[in-house]
Amino acid sequence: MTSRFVHLGSLRNIEAFAAHVRELGLSIPCDIEIDQGAQSPLSRPFRWKRFQIENRFVVQPMEGWDGSLDGHPSELTFRRWRNFGRSGAKLIWGCEAVAVRHDGRANPNQLLIHEETRADLARLRETLADAGGPGLVVGMQLTHSGRYSRPNRKDRAEPRILYRHPILDGRLGLPHDYPLLTDGEIREIIDDFHRAARMAYDAGFDFVDVKHCHGYLGHEFLSAHEREGDYGGSFENRTRFLREVVQGIRASVPGLEIGVRLSAIDSAPIGRSGSPEPIENLLPYRWGFGLNPANPAEPDLTEPIRFLSLLRDLDIGMVNITAGSPYYNPHIQRPALFPPSDGYQPPEDPLVGVARQMEVTRSLKRLFPELLFVGTAYTYLQDFLPYVASAAVREGWVDCVGVGRLVLSYPEFPRDVLEGRPMDRKHFCRTFSDCTTGPRNGLPSGCYPLDDHYKTSESGRLLRDIKNSRRK
Repeated sequence: MTSRFVHLGSLRNIEAFAAHVRELGLSIPCDIEIDQGAQSPLSRPFRWKRFQIENRFVVQPMEGWDGSLDGHPSELTFRRWRNFGRSGAKLIWGCEAVAVRHDGRANPNQLLIHEETRADLARLRETLADAGGPGLVVGMQLTHSGRYSRPNRKDRAEPRILYRHPILDGRLGLPHDYPLLTDGEIREIIDDFHRAARMAYDAGFDFVDVKHCHGYLGHEFLSAHEREGDYGGSFENRTRFLREVVQGIRASVPGLEIGVRLSAIDSAPIGRSGSPEPIENLLPYRWGFGLNPANPAEPDLTEPIRFLSLLRDLDIGMVNITAGSPYYNPHIQRPALFPPSDGYQPPEDPLVGVARQMEVTRSLKRLFPELLFVGTAYTYLQDFLPYVASAAVREGWVDCVGVGRLVLSYPEFPRDVLEGRPMDRKHFCRTFSDCTTGPRNGLPSGCYPLDDHYKTSESGRLLRDIKNSRRK
């Protein structure tokens, strides 16, 4: 039960938070005071490629499930991107994942980049830039959802898989002869990434993220140890997708920069009880990346280090570090005190998950000081986020601090911190997970507890009814 964990909102000051971290035996850096103005590590500008970025806050990509069936942004999409712009963060990592083709959409309302939507995506970026002011650097996260594709109906999975997974195939109800993507189909998808990158550049985006996280197609390539052919087996083959996507983008759009969001560690899938699925007969575990095959609950950075070496060789200078997948181990991917409707009670204090991701990022940053690292999992820190973020940047654990769910409930948070204004405690994300429960039930994603726009909407009423019915 969540009552066994301390609610961070109950801690009265930063000293109490620091003491709590020590009691848990965790390594989380923390400043006792927040420096203001030019003295603040979070206000320190930095250069990436040709860009001068004026502070260390980054808005992370978060899908809204609120586009049109043909992939256009809606008014809700424009509202969300406008809020991201006025956050005060000067690096915007994609705002949300945009599918490069229809069959790779995670839901029927995911944004889709093609000739018919390009003008609206350009207008979406302009809306963001107008709200954010000068100096904004904006990326588009390009994706194919692979195993988690639901392009036509929210209640019908249409997976495009690279290999047979002994646990996840069963969760999706896939027969033993369910078709795998062929090497030829993969090359078609690579061509779609090239085409999408060209359109993103024409729409005014400064970079694209070739997404390799959270169980989607790019991430699944990294764990395709059991796949035969050009795109599976050896590390060279499992990273061929990335190399061919990057080579094609560089050839066709030389002015476009590239970043990668990476699930650097993973674990075997977690069951509804919050415990790992039985894997005694699956060892060594051959369906993961960034984990120990002999003990899949244990991270292993051997291959993530090789992957970052490859990014360096490809002249990809910016990496956004995350972990796991919301579909099979969300407490690792996104630490939260309260699970979504289809989730499980956290098996560990969520601060342990925060510390895990921070330590992985710190370890990788030490090995690759020339790469620009964006860190993840900070939202759970709530009132204490700026104290930890400041220390993490100042001590070199990370270059930039990513904020995701928090800017749904409190879009002005980065600006308030950077300008020295009092923080609005009433709007801190308390990780109730309604922004995930909504989409799991076919509704748009938003902060239903704290954003009046969603709370008073018809979707808000439906979500309350769904949650109340499950409590009976």
